[in-house]
Amino acid sequence: MSGLSESEAQEFHGIFVTSFISFIVVAIVAHFLAWKWRPWLPSAKGYALLDNATATAQSVLSTLV
Repeated sequence: MSGLSESEAQEFHGIFVTSFISFIVVAIVAHFLAWKWRPWLPSAKGYALLDNATATAQSVLSTLV
């Protein structure tokens, strides 16, 4: 039906499965790194990274003006 011989279909399937597994591994690593950088569910204190965001923005803006 596909126009591929049995060996060609098996080769394509092997490449497809290998590519799919590689993509999933890269996606899992990327999600893990994003979680370590900033968790999607903040702790009771909230996002600690944003605590100094206002002060940092004000200092950057004051140096530009």
